[in-house]
Amino acid sequence: MSKRLRSSEVCADCSGPDPSWASVNRGTFICDECCSVHRSLGRHISQVRHLKHTPWPPTLLQMVETLYNNGANSIWEHSLLDPASLISGRRKANPQDKVHPNKAEFIRAKYQMLAFVHRLPCRDDDSVTAKDLSKQLHSSVRTGNLETCLRLLSLGAQANFFHPEKGNTPLHVASKAGQILQAELLAVYGADPGTQDASGKTPVDYARQGGHHELAERLVEIQYELTDRLAFYLCGRKPDHKNGQHFIIPQMADSSLDLSELAKAAKKKLQSLSNHLFEELAMDVYDEVDRRETDAVWLATQNHSTLVTETTVVPFLPVNPEYSSTRNQGRQKLARFNAHEFATLVIDILSDAKRRQQGSPLSSSKDNVELILKTISNQHSGESQDNDQPDYDSVASDEDTDLDATASKAHRQKSLDSDLSDGPVTVQEFMEVKNALVASEAKIQQLMKVNNNLSDELRIMQKKRREAACM
Repeated sequence: MSKRLRSSEVCADCSGPDPSWASVNRGTFICDECCSVHRSLGRHISQVRHLKHTPWPPTLLQMVETLYNNGANSIWEHSLLDPASLISGRRKANPQDKVHPNKAEFIRAKYQMLAFVHRLPCRDDDSVTAKDLSKQLHSSVRTGNLETCLRLLSLGAQANFFHPEKGNTPLHVASKAGQILQAELLAVYGADPGTQDASGKTPVDYARQGGHHELAERLVEIQYELTDRLAFYLCGRKPDHKNGQHFIIPQMADSSLDLSELAKAAKKKLQSLSNHLFEELAMDVYDEVDRRETDAVWLATQNHSTLVTETTVVPFLPVNPEYSSTRNQGRQKLARFNAHEFATLVIDILSDAKRRQQGSPLSSSKDNVELILKTISNQHSGESQDNDQPDYDSVASDEDTDLDATASKAHRQKSLDSDLSDGPVTVQEFMEVKNALVASEAKIQQLMKVNNNLSDELRIMQKKRREAACM
């Protein structure tokens, strides 16, 4: 969890006091209003976490704090620091500006368009520039200068760049040097802890050889971050990687029922996906889990009496222009899944991720991911237990009695802050966590309805005003 913020800390985007959110990949702290814009941009632009109400790996939080304290924001606002920018009328947002359009336009220009980042001189071959930047990154990560590496990454350096002469990646270098914060930054930008160098060694191997045990353990956690996050979303527990447990696969309470034909078809199609398509689907589900959990935190921390239409929840995953239109459509359809349907999909992905990691044979079929989503969303019963994987955690279905949301939140916080044992998860424990999410989704719908009513009233008032002006 975050340590208490100093009173001198301000929002990186509007300079408002007491920022309560962080943009992990940008190394900045931001206020509630600016965070509402960040969330609408998508995780490919800004990865947001609440500083107090979201669980943090300690070294990840330390990485963001180090970047913020060392002026990482100047990377994203480089040209605005030039006095000439004041003459041209360009300025950053301030706390008194409206979220829309003022703050939103500034934040999109700053992070999405990178309008204020220092640009390198134009060259004929951009790939050469990216290669040069990646080699600089390769050399820089052996030091503790995080902001230099963030600047290189912002200009196009590749976190997973394989150096042709050195025969390794920046993460290998950082791990060998014991630079845990550099490893965190590289991982945020896509570095893979499982990548082998020319000698067949991974960053984890180098961290262990160098006696950097905390770094080695953290790299293993990063390697399983996707499946760990999915499992924690359903049952509030994470695997014990230190003792060789790398997967937790919850089980639906109705798993004793016979699988419907639709459920069987969905599971079969999931298993027949190529590794590449399966990874894409798993990443999309990870992003949807992040959206749902962030929305729950957002709603729990807002002053709903002052809610306005411009600070509502994010209803579905924002479009990522690097993805195909088909994939973006599939990502947005994940928001339509109710709690039971989405839990079924998450469990199926966890089960198949474990199967693939253990080296089970895979089919070369290229079934459409869209068909899998459609099939799962239409099924009414199902389970994900493979016959050769009996040791699952027992959790309940969504049909159990609702529990008090406040108690749910308190128990979830307790789960986050304590060391979790390897004992089975009880039905009550799961339902407390699950119903907190269900209650949040209901609150989302309620608030969206209120916002729609406010919009309707505003349109009526504007119409009456125009009519009065014409009389």
